[in-house]
Amino acid sequence: MGSPDLAGIAGPLYALPYGEFIAARAAAAKGVGDAGTPAPQQRGLAAEVRALPKPSVAAWAVNMLAVHRPDILRELARLGTSMQAAQSALDAAALRGLAQERRQLLAGAVKAARDVAAEQGRPLSAAVAAEVEQTLRAATTDQGAAAAVRSGRLLRTLSADGVDVVDLAGAVAVPEDLVVPAPAGFPERPALPGTGPGAAEEASDGGSPGTRGAEPADQPRLRAVGTARTVPTPSAVERARAALKEAGVAAAAADEEARRAAADLAEAAAEAAGLADEARDLRRRLDLAEAGLKGARKRHELAAAVAQQTARAADRQHRKEVLARERVLRLGNTPEA
Repeated sequence: MGSPDLAGIAGPLYALPYGEFIAARAAAAKGVGDAGTPAPQQRGLAAEVRALPKPSVAAWAVNMLAVHRPDILRELARLGTSMQAAQSALDAAALRGLAQERRQLLAGAVKAARDVAAEQGRPLSAAVAAEVEQTLRAATTDQGAAAAVRSGRLLRTLSADGVDVVDLAGAVAVPEDLVVPAPAGFPERPALPGTGPGAAEEASDGGSPGTRGAEPADQPRLRAVGTARTVPTPSAVERARAALKEAGVAAAAADEEARRAAADLAEAAAEAAGLADEARDLRRRLDLAEAGLKGARKRHELAAAVAQQTARAADRQHRKEVLARERVLRLGNTPEA
């Protein structure tokens, strides 16, 4: 049997319940030699296994979705692709509808993450659940983030600012094994910069970011502006105008999402205020009912005491009647002198 690779060892480790990772990692490092790996490679692989970082609780919860509910992550990835396509097409109406769909999907995904985490013995706090939602939201904005989330080897939470691609540095265990699906017409690429077969060629360019060749169209990144000013070509101006228009559409969609969220907040506040009024009315009615019950109990106690006294008095009168009847009978049976 061939020797296991690091990704093949890491995958099952990150699929374990949160509290079992450390012990399982040590056991995996110790058991590397069982696969028949040559001694030098064995030592190196064992060291790499021991160096695998333990994920944060939020990243672990996302990994649990990748293991137990991959359908949810597939749906989020599909939605992210649709949102990116709508943004590229400057389709504001489609973006508004997709933004609403994303809110619903994220709410369901966070609930599923909390359920799965609880089943695995690690319930999530509200703060950790918020980090899970932030990470899943980032996965809908960037293909690299989506691939990282679906890898099941996430180490930390992700965040997106809507401008740069999501920062994936240190976010995934064994990142060189992670490949990001590219849009049609572009080759697949490593999810993290500096990894994959093209890394050495990229490093040997020798130029600064401002003087290197054009960035691939599927990898938009902000670059520092060099000291030498260059005259923008018409195509660059057109791209800048398109980017500005795209940003305007995205901003409009964000404004619409914020407006909907504000409307939802106002509706929830009105509902809460109505329920608070109803609760106050119920408490007032309960106070009145308790006061009435207290008075009724006192009247009941008084009536019971009076009934007991009258019963005793009636009993005494009955006994007097019996004695009087007996006396009359005795006198009637006694002859007069």
